[in-house]
Amino acid sequence: MKVSEHVRGLADARVTLVQYGDYECPRCARAYLVLQVVLDELGDSVRFTFRNLPRPSHPRAMAAAEAAESVAAHAGESAFWAMHAMLFENQDALEIDDLLGYADAAGADVADVAADLALGTRRERVEYDIRRAVAEGVSATPVFFVNGRRLDGEWSDADAFTAALRVAAREGALH
Repeated sequence: MKVSEHVRGLADARVTLVQYGDYECPRCARAYLVLQVVLDELGDSVRFTFRNLPRPSHPRAMAAAEAAESVAAHAGESAFWAMHAMLFENQDALEIDDLLGYADAAGADVADVAADLALGTRRERVEYDIRRAVAEGVSATPVFFVNGRRLDGEWSDADAFTAALRVAAREGALH
């Protein structure tokens, strides 16, 4: 299966930040807010990748991830990032009708997304990310990797997270 990553930022950025996340996870919603500050602060020095890891304890997370993947497939990466934002900003509303409304707002054809959700068309794409997470020893969310190394530091404080990424940029570690 050929899979394209969901990436924001320049290919030659000094820091590659990868997040495994779950659209229904409260900690991931906090991470989303922190990342808005961090990525704005660091600009072009960071390339950010989001990977799905819907947890079984969150019953609407898989459908949300599939909807985001459907939006990406039908309307492109900018629509994916719009959908990504809406999912995290509306975590309390992740029923199918909500997902279809967000897909429409992101610019995707609602009928296409509804069909994908009904048929499970994008589940394999989400499961690909899950397999990658398992292979990397990730079992909870959110988890971050900075230039290929798991971040063990503080991510919930924007200043501390920004400082850790600045150090990674100075080190110029390979990514």
